[in-house]
Formats: sequence, C-alpha cells, structure tokens
Amino acid sequence: MAEFGAHLTTAGTEGDEKPSIFEVLAQESLMTAVRPAVKHASKILAERNPARYGWLYRFNDEIYTLLDTLLQHHYLKTYGASFAENFYGLKRAPIHGGKLGHQHQLKSLVFLTLLPYLKHKLDQKFETLQEEEADAGGIIGDAIQEQSLWKKLERAFRIVYPYVHMGWESAMLYYQFTYIFDKSQYHSPLLHLAGVKLCNLSADDIRLQQSKEALETLVGGGTSNQGNLAGLLGKAAAFTAVSVSSALSVGVFFLQFLEWWYSEENQNTARAVSSLPAPPPPVVKLDGTAPRFHPAVCPVCGRVRTNDTALSTSGHVFCYPCIYNFVQKHQRCPITGYPSAVDHLIKLYLPD
Repeated sequence: MAEFGAHLTTAGTEGDEKPSIFEVLAQESLMTAVRPAVKHASKILAERNPARYGWLYRFNDEIYTLLDTLLQHHYLKTYGASFAENFYGLKRAPIHGGKLGHQHQLKSLVFLTLLPYLKHKLDQKFETLQEEEADAGGIIGDAIQEQSLWKKLERAFRIVYPYVHMGWESAMLYYQFTYIFDKSQYHSPLLHLAGVKLCNLSADDIRLQQSKEALETLVGGGTSNQGNLAGLLGKAAAFTAVSVSSALSVGVFFLQFLEWWYSEENQNTARAVSSLPAPPPPVVKLDGTAPRFHPAVCPVCGRVRTNDTALSTSGHVFCYPCIYNFVQKHQRCPITGYPSAVDHLIKLYLPD
C-alpha cells in the first residue's frame, strides 16, 4: 500500500522516537482535506438527482463521521495509530510505556472522530445564530429572545462560544510551542487527555505491519468468530475500513490540491450555483391559472409575499421567513429540490 512507501522515509532508529513538528502537523492536515472533498462529491450527486441523492448532502457530516469512525477504529486496533498517523510513519504509545490498551484506543477514537464532529456542529450553529441575529436586527432580535428560554440560551451560546473557541486554539498553540522546544511530549491537549504520545515507527514495526498476522487481522479478524453475528459485523466493519483506507491511500497525494480547490465556501457556492441546470418553468393549468405560482404569491405559505427573497439555486421567489426556515431545516429548494443553503438567499428590493 502507499502508506508503506511513506513509512520507509520516516522510520527512525531506536533513539529517535519523537517525530518532528512538521510530521505532526502534516498528519493532522491530512484528514482535514478529506471532509471538503467528500462534501463536494455528495453535493454533485445531490445536484444531479435531488430525489435520490439529496439525503447524502443533508446528512453528509453524519455519514462522514460514521465512515471515519470505522476507519480510525480499524487503524487503532490494528496498527495502534490513526490512519493519518500510520500513513506518515507514526504510532501512538502510552506515556508510561507498554502497548496501547483498550482504554487508550477508546479515548483516542472519541478524540479523533466524535469531538471533531461536535466542534463542527457547534461552529455551524454559531454561524447560523450570527446570520439570524444580523437578519433580525437588534430591536426585533431582543424582543424575540425575551419570549423564549431557548432563545436566551442561544444568545448566551453566541456570546460565550467565541471565547471558548479562542481558549481552545490558545491551548493548541501552547502545546505546539512546548512540543517544539522539547518542554512536552504532547503536541495536543487531546493526546495529553488520552495519555498517549506519538512516536516514529521503527523498522521492526513496519515489518510487523507487513507480516501475515497483520494482514489476517486486516481482512477479517481471524476465524474464531466465524458463523456468528459479531464475527460478520466485525468483518463488515473491517472490510469497510479497508475499502476507505485503500481509496484514501490512492488519492492521498491529491488531497492537498482538493483542500485548496474546495476550502473556500464562497467559491463552492459560486460554482454550485453556476453549475446548476435551469429549473423547469412553473406548471400552468389548462385554464391558464397557476395560483401556487402567482407572481405575487409565496409558493410555501400560499399568501401574498412579504419581504421578497429569491433562492439563487432555483430562481423562485418567496417570503423571506418562509424560505429561510425551510432551507435552514431541509437544505433544499421546496419546488425543485436542488441542494440549497441560507447563503443562496437573495433579498429583493422592489420599487414602490
């Protein structure tokens, strides 16, 4: 596999166990390039067939986290490292020596998959609240927030979260500086909480990974559990992890290019809008009327529109509250089914 080529360039001697800061940062940036690429692929499928593949885009974060969990669990159990760490010739070792135990693997799995998912969701929630506050205005927003305890909690979250985020980033920076100047064995507080450190793979470790026992574990986990449900589920999970691993190993050298190409959300939005096909015209009845698509009627609520807002992915015009709530909840156009986001809303200011 491709990762063994990377291992041969990074395998150190027995006395050179601590990886450099460049290796550490490189393995961390590897998986961050995968998420936008997967999201863009799901967006393309959803644009081609919204009815069949729209759910892939709507639940992209959950699907990605599930696959990432299978992949990381397999690598932690088989190699004692995450996929990115193993690719760059690194492994996890308990701070007090010995082998990586089950508790270390469980903590590492939570910090590798669940915590990034929660942080991603919190970032999205904060951005949504910021947009709602900007659209509602100060006076209207305060009046709404006084009516609901949940709104008060959201307002408190919007105020506190930037400081929490700044504190977390400061902690990450502190650990990286102490790691650079050999004041700590951890480059991240998550490794400290998991009780593990990163080490370079030795030549013996690489030969062990290429041995027959490691390959048997890779493809099925042995034969002792054959015939029962647990064994079949374990083999299915291992097969899924190996498939994802193989795909990443083949495409890993293109991930940095993909990260540069798809990381800017504004560029993503512009490409998505420009690549969408023209929506079909509204259906007109035989008598020439189309009440639902009347020029002055909102297709969502069926009433005369107020605060006209166009959805750029389809071209249809709605009431701002109607289309904002619908897109925020369903992430698609209510008429054409095209994948949409709040960023695609364009307010129209018509002359009186």
